[in-house]
Amino acid sequence: MAPNISNAAMNEISDHIWPKSANRNNDGALVISGLDVREISHKYPTPLFILDETDLINRVQKYMKSFSKASHGNKLTKETKIFYASKAFTSSLFIKLIVNEGMGVDVATEGELRVALAGGCKPENIVFHGNNKSLEELAFAIEKKVGLFAVDSFFEIARLAQIANEKGVKPNVLVRVTAGIEAHTHEFVATAHEDQKFGFSLAAGDADEAVRRVVKDENLQLAGLHSHIGSQIFDNKGFEIAATRLAELALRITKEHNVQIEMLNLGGGMGIAYIDSDAPLAIEQMSSELVDIVYKLFTTNGLAMPQLAFEPGRAIVGPSMITLYTVGTTKKIELENGEKRTYVAVDGGMSDNIRTALYGAQYSVTLASRLSKAEPMLSRIVGKHCESGDIIVKDCYLPEDLVPGDLVAVAATGAYNRSMSSQYNLVTRPGVISVNNKNITELLRRETYEDVFITDPGL
Repeated sequence: MAPNISNAAMNEISDHIWPKSANRNNDGALVISGLDVREISHKYPTPLFILDETDLINRVQKYMKSFSKASHGNKLTKETKIFYASKAFTSSLFIKLIVNEGMGVDVATEGELRVALAGGCKPENIVFHGNNKSLEELAFAIEKKVGLFAVDSFFEIARLAQIANEKGVKPNVLVRVTAGIEAHTHEFVATAHEDQKFGFSLAAGDADEAVRRVVKDENLQLAGLHSHIGSQIFDNKGFEIAATRLAELALRITKEHNVQIEMLNLGGGMGIAYIDSDAPLAIEQMSSELVDIVYKLFTTNGLAMPQLAFEPGRAIVGPSMITLYTVGTTKKIELENGEKRTYVAVDGGMSDNIRTALYGAQYSVTLASRLSKAEPMLSRIVGKHCESGDIIVKDCYLPEDLVPGDLVAVAATGAYNRSMSSQYNLVTRPGVISVNNKNITELLRRETYEDVFITDPGL
């Protein structure tokens, strides 16, 4: 069976998927922000995450400007607030980059909160998520004067009120609402349908009751409502339904409590392109449509327009980062239909990219250390772990002359890859560097075996 891809297409570095600075030099090697990946790999061993810093900043600025323009277009009195969802990827120096551009930060644990603060994010620009925040985490966050708490259970409301009373403070609360919508994504990342762990159900009346408890508690201040409908979303249909249901809840809040919500946080989930066929909505169009949708919903119902907030994570860091691997072995397998597939084993795997195993995620890959004129071969990029599901890219085409020692790069790996990484089979987790006009900054150093074994008393 002949490959359905040309040699030229196999070697293409499309800015639809890859960081904007990515291209090939005269040797055919992949270059990121002016740096040859071969040179990078000599100093920083693979597997390695490489962030294009300029690409990242451009994406941050585009989000900030697009929502600001949409807000002014509807004559909103308050700028739309953008909180970076740090679960996608975080480090103190990375947070510093986005905070310097005016973004806030969304955290879900004390660890993420500590990194956000270390990166220079002001506590008032932090929203604290999580469906099971401990008393210790809540106390720490209140001590640090975190600006917003997205409460997720009746137990949490009681815990937060208790700590607030003890500390003599009145934290701002967003009630996380399960709006009954399932975004068109993989089941395990669609977080707004009813049968899941997040938020208060609208259908069951729990959201109304949660608001009631927050409003009546003198230790808490209702700041608004929060919803998150899923992940890797390519249009605004789901957001529109969620906003409609939240506007209805806001109207009930006004009638019952004579309170108008100050903020409507519609979460994140904006998608990115992993492969050529992915077609996410441009942020300029998405922001304009979203702000317009909410403005019409609230003003039509006689409600004051709340401050809007969003929490992009993947859309900010995902396309700006790649993973660089070194090929270790190749193995040709004959399939039942007579076609051959080459298994290309690299020096990483599910320990640095679990998304393929978890979600069946798809990625784009290229030979990064040289340009090849060889014919494309059907390939599967796999890792070095003792699992048959240890697959990074299930189906792709790489040149037939691929050999051990070649470098391959996988695009759009900034979101969730390093943050969900593990030490499975006792490997060391990869380092993360950022590149900017040939300058390299180490965001996270590569782990050593000393790091891996530090918790083992016998070692």
